[in-house]
Formats: sequence, C-alpha cells, structure tokens
Amino acid sequence: MQKIGLVVDEGADLPKEIIEKYQIEVIPLKMEWSDVESLSGGNTFQKMRAAEKIGIKSFGKTSQPSPKDFLEAFKKQFTRFEKNLAITITSVHSGTYNSACQAKNFLEPEKKEKVFVVDSLNGSAGLGLLVFKAIDLIEGGKEIEETVKELELFRPKIHLAAMIKDPKWLEASGRISHFLSNWIRRMEKIGLRPILGIKNGKIKAVGIRKGAKDIPNALFQELKEKTEKLLKQGKKIRVAITHGDNLEGAQRLKETIERELNGVEVVFLSLIDNVLGVLVGPDALITAWSEV
Repeated sequence: MQKIGLVVDEGADLPKEIIEKYQIEVIPLKMEWSDVESLSGGNTFQKMRAAEKIGIKSFGKTSQPSPKDFLEAFKKQFTRFEKNLAITITSVHSGTYNSACQAKNFLEPEKKEKVFVVDSLNGSAGLGLLVFKAIDLIEGGKEIEETVKELELFRPKIHLAAMIKDPKWLEASGRISHFLSNWIRRMEKIGLRPILGIKNGKIKAVGIRKGAKDIPNALFQELKEKTEKLLKQGKKIRVAITHGDNLEGAQRLKETIERELNGVEVVFLSLIDNVLGVLVGPDALITAWSEV
C-alpha cells in the first residue's frame, strides 16, 4: 500500500490525465442554475453565452461540498493509501476547507490522525500548482507532516493572474465588490485591462496592463516581468493555465511562453471547472506560476 493519497476539490482544474496518473480523488463543487440547464452548449461557458443572447439575467448559485463528500473520498483513498492529504480551494471564498475538516472528525480515531487538510488560499491554476508541489514532495519521500509544513511555506510563493471579460459574474457572487467591478469596467473603456489575483486567499486587483483586447499577450507580459529576475538567476518556473472556454487564447499564451521564456514549463492547460466558471464568466483566462 502506498503512503500518501491526495484528495482535491474540483477547484484545482486539474486535467484528467494528472488525476488518473496520481490516483487523486476529486471532490465535485456544487452549482445550481436551473435557467441554463436546458440551453445548448458543451460546457457551462457556452450555456452562459446562450443565456446572455436570450436575455436571461439570473446567475448560478454555488455551494461547497458536504462533509459526507469528503468522508467518502477519505474512505476510498484509505483502501489504496496509508494516509490522506486533502488540499482545498481558498477558505476565504468557500466553505470547502471546513467541510473537509468536519469530515476528518467523523472518522474513527486511528484513521482521523492519518488525515491532513491544507487550505490552499488559492484556486484554479494556483490550487493546481500547490497540488503539483505536493506530488513533488510525496514522490521525494517526504512524510506527510513534513509535506504539510512545506506546502504551507510554499503557498505564498504561488502567484496567480486572471483577466475576465465581464466582472458581473464575480460581483453577483459576492466575490468582488460593486466598486471593484465598476473600476474594472472603467479601465477597460480606456484601453486598460485590470489583472485580478489572489492575496491571502482573497480575490483582489493586483495590477493593470495596456491592451484591453489582447488578453493572452497581456498575461504573457505580466508573467515575463514577474519572473524575469528569477530566470536570470537560473531558477526554473512552473506555470499552469486555465480558461473559460477560451482555448484559442490559452493555447496562444502557452505557445508564447514556451517560445519566449527559457526555464519555464507549462505543466497543464485546462478548462475552468463549472462552479468556478459561473464566477469568472466566459473567455476568462488565468495563469499561475511558481518557482519549482
């Protein structure tokens, strides 16, 4: 039996091949939006576009997984692993971390002490990179207690930059204020593109760039500037990219990174999960990076 199994919520936006390779148990996040369920579209973003076209003005409602969801995942992982490490989306914007902690308390004492829960204080590509760090540590033979400590030290070193087409989705969910939402709109009207990030687990504006229409290039320039010093020092950088049904933009960003930045590896590119999708909206593009 292997030592440490991973339990991660859908907010990490991990590709299927990574989930299967490392036998990660993924907990679904929850979303209700009856107005769009019957609309055409292969994913939530396409349904959102269809809803806008016909004038639907409602918004999806999201909720965290239940403790039961985590409890079942822990029990399943115990059939394959000696210990469980759960890594969750930021507790500042979701109750997912609390659900995982509650689930741990429902286990019998001998198993309860073998479950560890880490709050990523991040989401999407940023959460995904913390999972990759956990995989590095586990494969390096670290014990679970040391792995948790190193993840908590590594957590602030993950940087996330996101650009969204319309801030109304985040505003409706309460993740950003009406003031911030209006500021984003004002900046875009004068050709500037605000950059959203996550600081101490909370979504905030972290920068601004010229060229409101070319999101992939704006995110590339942000990444290039923020990693320039590290790359000159010979450091290796790991990048993850997620998108809101904006595959063309995501691939263009990936190709530009791989062509222009030596020492930078794009470890995954994937669609944003449905629940996070109703928060960021169609065409959103997110990149996260960290030193390896």
